[in-house]
Amino acid sequence: MLTVMNVSERTQYFLDREERYGAHNYHPLPVVLSRGEGVYVWDVDDKRYYDFLSAYSAVNQGHCHPAIVASFIEQAQKLTLVSRAFHSELMAEYTEYITRYFGYDKVLPMNTGVEGVETALKLARKWGYMVKGVTDNKAKIIVCADNFHGRTINVISFSTDPQSREGFGPFTPGYEIVPYNDIPALQLALQDNNVVGFLVEPIQGEAGVVVPEDGYLSKAASLCKEANVLFIADEIQTGLARTGKMLACDHENVRPDILILGKALSGGTMPVSAVLADDEIMLTIKPGEHGSTYGGNPLACKVTMTALQVLQDEKMAENAAVQGEYFREQLKALNHPNIGIIRGKGLLNAIVIDHANKEAAWDLCLQLKANGLLAKPTHGDKIRFAPPLVISRAQVEECTGIIKQSLEQYF
Repeated sequence: MLTVMNVSERTQYFLDREERYGAHNYHPLPVVLSRGEGVYVWDVDDKRYYDFLSAYSAVNQGHCHPAIVASFIEQAQKLTLVSRAFHSELMAEYTEYITRYFGYDKVLPMNTGVEGVETALKLARKWGYMVKGVTDNKAKIIVCADNFHGRTINVISFSTDPQSREGFGPFTPGYEIVPYNDIPALQLALQDNNVVGFLVEPIQGEAGVVVPEDGYLSKAASLCKEANVLFIADEIQTGLARTGKMLACDHENVRPDILILGKALSGGTMPVSAVLADDEIMLTIKPGEHGSTYGGNPLACKVTMTALQVLQDEKMAENAAVQGEYFREQLKALNHPNIGIIRGKGLLNAIVIDHANKEAAWDLCLQLKANGLLAKPTHGDKIRFAPPLVISRAQVEECTGIIKQSLEQYF
């Protein structure tokens, strides 16, 4: 039996039930949610919270956005899945829509974010052999330390997080790890002619919202071009208006050779991911060499087009830029001695807790929960603050007040 302090009997019932029947591969906050709308979620006791995680940025458009839900219901009543064994009218419409939206020749639709990453890695290797002329089985891909691109065996093979790797070897070869935000290290690694791609998060979200120096992405992209290496941007968490631009790469006018999208691509309704590239890269993969039963299903195509249109129509990137800057100003104005660092871009932000107690960030999140705001620690001492992009200035002020109150109550 899992017993958690200060929860209702109803909440405890669901916690115990999940503890008994579910795998123990997550460590959630002790809250059981039952519904959501916009920036809010409610638990089974009908207590309302501000959602400051947004399902790891999968609900940028807000919980249960009415236009997205209506689109989902309409298509779910018509046709949901045919597999890629057949064509669908929505696949044709969607591929044109998203490639024009982001300015690429082709899209390869998948489901989860890590499937998108795996797709991009396969594309880079295939391009390396067919176009760049790398010797078979010699292709290398450069990645960054402290990265998070998912949890498949292949992807954790180039993780530097012991928790992700321990007990899961042997690992997949073909990767070189360089420090993040380190141009000289990247430049040195690019001297190897077997390198076919550089995979990077424009901002490292899971590492604690680590924002690189201005110019890092543009310089890295330029070096990749000089070395005939593909610049691969994992915008699964940083993309789709989260950082104040449609893509985080847009802050430096960088156009990735391969762009990976996911999470908010469906507005939080279902797993949808996409990999975009131009013909020289995308057409190296032939029929039968890659795919997914659910990838590009009619329901996903319809919902994704609506979710992307909502981002534009409601100017969510612009709101993220304005409210994110205001939020960071408000956090700095607290001038709290236990907040060591405040960092972020748009509405992807984090604070680093400066305290001897290693559980301080977790405990503070419990205090925030008690006061009506949900956030989650990452890597021990960091707390990510990433609300839905529909948040208003007045709501930002209210949430800053909750954070202030929680800090005063805990420390």
